[in-house]
Amino acid sequence: MTIERLSDTDRRQLDQRVVYPWEDVSVRATDKSFLQHGEGIYVYDIEGNRLIDGPGGMWCVNIGHGRPEMAEAIAEQALALGYVSPWSFGMDHTLRLTERLAGYSPGDLNHVFYTTCGSTAVDSALRFMFFYNNCRGLISKKQIIARTDGYHGSTFLGATCSGKDSDKLHMDMADGLVHHVSNPKPLDRPHGMSVDAFCDSLIEELEAKIDELGAENVGAFIAEPVLGSGGVVVPPPGYHQRTLDVCRTNDVLYISDEVVTAFGRLGTMFASEEIYGIVPDMITTAKGLTSGYIPMGAVFISDRLFDDLRKISADHTYFSNGFTYSGHPIAVAAAEKNLDIMESEALLAHAQKVGPHFQRRLAELGDLSVVREVRGEGLMAAVELCLDPEHPNEERDSEFALIVDRISQENGLIVRPVYNSCVMSPPLIITQHEVDRLATILRSAIQQASAEIGRPAPAT
Repeated sequence: MTIERLSDTDRRQLDQRVVYPWEDVSVRATDKSFLQHGEGIYVYDIEGNRLIDGPGGMWCVNIGHGRPEMAEAIAEQALALGYVSPWSFGMDHTLRLTERLAGYSPGDLNHVFYTTCGSTAVDSALRFMFFYNNCRGLISKKQIIARTDGYHGSTFLGATCSGKDSDKLHMDMADGLVHHVSNPKPLDRPHGMSVDAFCDSLIEELEAKIDELGAENVGAFIAEPVLGSGGVVVPPPGYHQRTLDVCRTNDVLYISDEVVTAFGRLGTMFASEEIYGIVPDMITTAKGLTSGYIPMGAVFISDRLFDDLRKISADHTYFSNGFTYSGHPIAVAAAEKNLDIMESEALLAHAQKVGPHFQRRLAELGDLSVVREVRGEGLMAAVELCLDPEHPNEERDSEFALIVDRISQENGLIVRPVYNSCVMSPPLIITQHEVDRLATILRSAIQQASAEIGRPAPAT
């Protein structure tokens, strides 16, 4: 299929009318690249340049680009039935998908509420917590605890839970509802403190925050297994189980935000139990559920919560939350086919094999003097940059990361600059050879960027 290409002048003029996410509206100058098509781990821009999709779209293109079987499944469902009202009707497709997802989910998280994306999944999980506690007569038990630098979406509740202050500069939040505890980033622990002691301090902080607010007022703790947009932060060992224990002790619902980590990113369908040994009360997902081919999200809710509601609720107790496109038939078809591909191609096993190689090759970049830390899990990593370790400056180092981003793309690799880090989460289908190529390009880009600003980055 041939798509008519705009002239550069038309493109720049029309681009001024598009309001992009996280756009600096004071500038409105377009210097972005425009992509034309994708295949496997690669995308191609309008000039024909082939680029490794280092971020996997936005943590989401798990099965890779250009899968004809996905296009066929989407087209087949669109022709058969393009829409079903979730208020009035069900579909066998949805029942099959739900049974399949419940088979993957940890513990008793067998109820699935379908949403349109990760943000609406988070919003729905939090609203379910409100609903659950209202039904129990615990009308004050609504406060939410989240973490500094965590990210939970762009809906009003999700954005309020997110802990990135820079995202809130000109935006309103739900005042007095969400309270943040510290980022569990071991690298930034106090000087001289062991990782174990740091973990102890984080648990003590969570306990103190619940005591401060009153356990009778705290409804939920929400946490990503690995902080994604906060810079791929892997909490210290034991942190997840200990935070869950604190929540159980205080009757606080634990919401595991697996929008990024579910469906293969860490080599498992879900990270909560298989990687970190916890069974939360709810899990929020999206992204890898359809590998980004169609918008879709889902909340997994434990049987225990529904059993509680059925015991205490009167007739006609409605969870008044939903979306026109909840369980959209085309999204359901895409999710089913996405899971078919993951299973038939054994992508979890492949990710488990290539993930350690990905981590090792990136860790080798730690010998460059401007690399402060390389961290990650599975096919999810961040290379944190610091021009002067004795005097870190986040603004200066973040600008340096943007230079690395630009040079990487010039050399055939897309990375995602997050603060002063280069973040990557490539498609699960990436091979070891392609990982080697990715690491080689990034090493060269860091060295070229260092030379460009007059601060060479020799290997230490």
